[in-house]
Amino acid sequence: MQLLYQVNEQPPKGVTFFLALQHMLASIGGIVAVPLIVGGAIGLPEPDIVTLISAALFVSGLATIVQCLGFGPVGIRLPVVMGASFAFLGPLIAIGQTGGMSTILGAAFVGSFFVVLASFYMDQIRKLFPNLVSGVVVTLIGLTILPVAMNWIGDAPAGDPSFASLPKVFLAAASLAVVIGVSVFCKGAIAASAIVIGLAAGYIMAIPLGMVDLTQLYEANWVAAPEPFKYGMTFSLPAIISMTLVYLVVVAEATGDFMALGSNCHVRVSGKDLKRGLLGDGLGSTFGAMFSAMPVASFSQNVGIVGISGVASRYVVALTGCLLVAGGLFPKLAALAVTVPKPVLGGVGFVMFGMIAYAGIRMLLKAADSRRNALVVCVGLASGMAVTLEPNLLQHFPDSLKTVFHSGITTGTLATIVLNQLLPKSKKSTDDAKVTAKSILIKPDKRAAQLVAAKARRAEQLAASK
Repeated sequence: MQLLYQVNEQPPKGVTFFLALQHMLASIGGIVAVPLIVGGAIGLPEPDIVTLISAALFVSGLATIVQCLGFGPVGIRLPVVMGASFAFLGPLIAIGQTGGMSTILGAAFVGSFFVVLASFYMDQIRKLFPNLVSGVVVTLIGLTILPVAMNWIGDAPAGDPSFASLPKVFLAAASLAVVIGVSVFCKGAIAASAIVIGLAAGYIMAIPLGMVDLTQLYEANWVAAPEPFKYGMTFSLPAIISMTLVYLVVVAEATGDFMALGSNCHVRVSGKDLKRGLLGDGLGSTFGAMFSAMPVASFSQNVGIVGISGVASRYVVALTGCLLVAGGLFPKLAALAVTVPKPVLGGVGFVMFGMIAYAGIRMLLKAADSRRNALVVCVGLASGMAVTLEPNLLQHFPDSLKTVFHSGITTGTLATIVLNQLLPKSKKSTDDAKVTAKSILIKPDKRAAQLVAAKARRAEQLAASK
């Protein structure tokens, strides 16, 4: 796909703002969801939950700016949007219900240094992620977050009669249709803004359906600043271990996100780039814990926006970071974006998440088409999707292992890396002329192949002698 704007190009100011806005609208729901869910689950009063949301937006914005523009050795200098990661959701709730916010922030603070430490070994880690492995990881990122879009469309608890009611499905389908139509039939900046146009069209259609709730907009304060160390920090060893295991998941997911983003931006991501990106991830979470915010990580859905829009400019997403900071300081701005109905986000999310999977498939096409590689890909994808589609497969595992393997991305990544390291490499990059489902599992009979080749040569000789 040809890019409209390269990584280091800056679009006109008006276009830049419009493109930055669509990144913000695509990410803000996920950013506010984690503090909203965690705060409610551990019983925080509403004013404290609002404080957590403001802190999350503020820290996410600053971390996004650092990742895009770079400060010394920190920041990958690609269009990365940072936000509170859903990977932390379960452990954050479990820690908060027993130790409160101070224990959450203490564990997040200490655990973030694991990511910082891991960043110094990215040259070695990068060797574990050739196109074969990266393609599986990126494909899994796209496939495993599809349930997020489906839950947005449903916009109700599973099993509720109102889940995915016809008006919600219609709204999601209409928003998706607008994105597809604008992407296909429009050009230039308009085509690049397909996501935000789809969100706006869905929002307008939702108003007469009574699906736009402005309560949060009315109740939000005009100005609010994050409060450093508002809840203090308590350091619990079990909580720190639990959080560190989740940070391990984030390292794997972030590596996949950065590789997918590099593919969409037509930029080669080196070990040094991954180091700077992970430093941004780790220090962003360190800074976030100090400002009472949830741990941050790169947002996969915004990787998809880059692929759809063809806009790889890091300056566009840096402005997104500024908008997120403003959302944290001026809650009414953030509240307005939060009022976008979930089914609208779900419809647009389908194409965003699908684009991430597509980026992974493109990586896989660059790997050698061999039986050995096919086995690595098949087992890696199947492992990741298995725990995603049926989490009860892990119900008898120890809690520490559940924390690691509950993520399909992590499970699939580990399976792919291990197989890629253990299985012997083919002597020739294309050891099979044609790879089929049967040929993957059945080793060819070399003697039979030699006989067939001999008969073919004999037939040619006979034909030539006539």
